[in-house]
Amino acid sequence: MDALQLDPQAIADYLTRHPNFFNDFPTLLADLHIPHPHGTHAVSMSERQLIAMRDKVRMLENKLAELIQFGEENDGISEKLHALTLALVTASLPQDIVAALAIHLRDGFAVPHHALRAWTLTGEPMPGLDDPVSQTVRDSVAAMPHPVCGPLAVSEASDWFGELSPHLRAFACIPLRPSPGAAPIGLLVLASEEAKRFYSGMGTLYLDRLSQLIGAALVRMQG
Repeated sequence: MDALQLDPQAIADYLTRHPNFFNDFPTLLADLHIPHPHGTHAVSMSERQLIAMRDKVRMLENKLAELIQFGEENDGISEKLHALTLALVTASLPQDIVAALAIHLRDGFAVPHHALRAWTLTGEPMPGLDDPVSQTVRDSVAAMPHPVCGPLAVSEASDWFGELSPHLRAFACIPLRPSPGAAPIGLLVLASEEAKRFYSGMGTLYLDRLSQLIGAALVRMQG
């Protein structure tokens, strides 16, 4: 078959299957000139290969920097979650949990607003934490296998923020489960005026862990 009739993929496949081709035609490497990938002039094949290698190294360096950044961010979150865990472990009363959560969410995680409700507490009433919650809310929370971020997933929870409610744009609704798969015993809602602070599709690994930490701490209060 005339080589001019071969399509580009066929030529590429041929060269892949015959790695000694340029050993048989060594002058071809020096004679071939192809367009520069970042300009209008032509370069030799060997120079083009060098450019391709440099581009690949640059891409890998950028990817490595991105992975390092993600790792450092995750380390930071883990440290903050660990500090909150210690505070919850040493809590002896429900109000200790509420106070620790308020401090660590605000100062550690920079979450400006949150609301917490639990519907399995016994003992002395605690306004705010064990305020009445409708069955509709409980059913909605029970249907959440994981935290839900973005628009407010439980509309009734908007009232929990009082006069701040009209100014809030992004939410994370976190069912409080003392262990994976357990029935929820409450709901934590994180809120922000920044529309992109919590968004649909964001990762919920640490929110799930936060759910279990608070859920387990509340269950411990039941004796």
